[in-house]
Amino acid sequence: MKSAASIGRRGFLRLAQAGMVALPWVPQATRGQDDGPVTAPERPRAYDKKVKLGLIGCGGRGTWISNLFQAHGGFTFTAVADYFQERSARTGAQLGVPAAQCFSGLEGYRRLMASGVEAVVLQVPPYFFPHYAAAALEAGLHIYMAKPVAIDIPGTQTVKRLAALATETKRVFQADYQLPRDPVNMEVAKRIRAGALGKLQTIFSSGWAGGNGYQDPPMEATIENRLKDLVWCNDVALGGDYLVHYDVHIIDAVVWALGKVPVAAMGASAAFRPSVHGDARDSSTVVYLFDDGTVWCHQGILGSYHDWIRTGRLTASLQGTQAAACLSYAGKSYVRGGPRHFSGGVPNPEASVRTNIDEFRQAIEGADYSNRQVTRAVESNFAAILGREAAARRTLVTMDELLRENRTLQPDLSGLKA
Repeated sequence: MKSAASIGRRGFLRLAQAGMVALPWVPQATRGQDDGPVTAPERPRAYDKKVKLGLIGCGGRGTWISNLFQAHGGFTFTAVADYFQERSARTGAQLGVPAAQCFSGLEGYRRLMASGVEAVVLQVPPYFFPHYAAAALEAGLHIYMAKPVAIDIPGTQTVKRLAALATETKRVFQADYQLPRDPVNMEVAKRIRAGALGKLQTIFSSGWAGGNGYQDPPMEATIENRLKDLVWCNDVALGGDYLVHYDVHIIDAVVWALGKVPVAAMGASAAFRPSVHGDARDSSTVVYLFDDGTVWCHQGILGSYHDWIRTGRLTASLQGTQAAACLSYAGKSYVRGGPRHFSGGVPNPEASVRTNIDEFRQAIEGADYSNRQVTRAVESNFAAILGREAAARRTLVTMDELLRENRTLQPDLSGLKA
């Protein structure tokens, strides 16, 4: 990063030229290491004491993941919160939460955190993650949070500080990324780091949001209609842009596998969904550059009929002088050729969520406050924001420049119910 500010546009170009089906519960046990071995006990473990959970965000993802927490056996939901009262009440009833513990409105999360829960599951538009995580730690709670960790640089910096604070105050803080917790992807990454590819030449990754993207209805007097049914994905200040809230899965995987963040990027982006009312761009091409000159090309796109999409969904291809490797969210992952060939397999994202849930419970019980996953997720969030800004501005942007700008994105919350 220190050298990024000195990279000019011509220098950048010179370097570039050079160079879900529900499954039976199978808890996954690890040693607590980010790349530790994974073992699967034959049956769910019985817990003498269940962790009291509060679910914040009762949309589709929140409802889905709450079922996985319930199936785990080490948790019990005692409160829920959602901006929309009807969603809070419906999900609370499904989880057996008393009506008095079903909260709503913008301040519902605070009432939930004061209700006696021991941990929170955050499944809200990512703009709110840094704010809710800070409140949770202030209340002395453990945190299980979806991705991306934030939508702008200040928010990402906040989560970085909160991760350190969680460790200091002995709280577990987990970010729910699936690809790096899959055993097949873990083996591929391990071989990449061991030199399986020879000298890394280039990287190509892709993110396919599918079809026509997320529904994007007309704006109303308040942003209330943007807070549900993934409409917020179309608003940069709520969701971070398609590249940050969706493509970040594979961006995170590349940063994780290589153990480093690009120092600069350039690209272009546009919106091609049928109805465009939010300011998010759904299609982008980004060229990332590392400080050693390695080039990484990323493409995010809508659509369902293009040939490359058959293998292009949240996938990264890493090409080296001796072999190639593929990291994938749900397609096949492998190392092809060279002395460390690995035929690989197809990852199971839901199984990885179950792994994360089980690790969250084990960390709480075992007093493991290292919080490695959220600390690593911060680095990939910087990379995703760098790509978004470079593509939106259609010019060279360095990471140093973004850190100096420290620009805050703020949605208009006026007129919403407290």
